[in-house]
Amino acid sequence: MKVVEIRKLTTKQLTQESTKLREEIAELRRQFAMGEMQNSRVIRNKRKDLARMLTVLSEQLAKENI
Repeated sequence: MKVVEIRKLTTKQLTQESTKLREEIAELRRQFAMGEMQNSRVIRNKRKDLARMLTVLSEQLAKENI
């Protein structure tokens, strides 16, 4: 996801999406460890998406608390 798309989401949506992404990453890691998946780049991209979401989420939470 692009940062522009992520910023359009609400805090609740961001928490739900980040939870969903964490589960996807765990599943992808399991598949990679079992040899079912060859391309590790997918995991890397998902982790970057998660980092973007968490960054925007922390910015929104900081803005709400001011």
